[in-house]
Amino acid sequence: MNLYWQIFFVFAKIGTFTIGGGYAMLPLIQREVVDRKQWISKDDFVDMIAVSQTVPGILAVNIAIFTGHKLKNNTGSIVATLGAVLPSFLIILAIAMFFRQFMDNIWVQKMFNAIRPAVVALIAVPVFTTAKTVGVNIKTIIIPIASAFLIWYWGVSPIYIILIAGLGGLIYGIIERR
Repeated sequence: MNLYWQIFFVFAKIGTFTIGGGYAMLPLIQREVVDRKQWISKDDFVDMIAVSQTVPGILAVNIAIFTGHKLKNNTGSIVATLGAVLPSFLIILAIAMFFRQFMDNIWVQKMFNAIRPAVVALIAVPVFTTAKTVGVNIKTIIIPIASAFLIWYWGVSPIYIILIAGLGGLIYGIIERR
């Protein structure tokens, strides 16, 4: 099968069967792109996640763009993006057309309530997988916990946290080089 079709179908499958957004897609993307197809390495995948979070746009779409570009340049990016976005677009379109009739149905509401814990689990898996890949330990876990606490408890803007973390990383890098 043509590589373009493979790229499209891999991301279309991920886009079709993932509920919960970009973070819920990460384990599926990793399994398909890193483990099964071996299009990119685990380290490159972690880097893609980091970069995808820092650029504007949807996380899973950004990863699709980077993966497609790595495999087949700009055309690969377009094919991967269409694969990731098209199924969700069509599903949402169908739901929007018919959901009004079922919005007040108790079974539909129960179904959505039942899906919520699964979505939380799908989001937690890439957090732990990525932490294991980048070598998070008790010493390095302090920074994200402190950051989350500062944002949650004291209402510190995430922008300040990012700026301070970037500055700290720069200083640490300079000290390590000496």
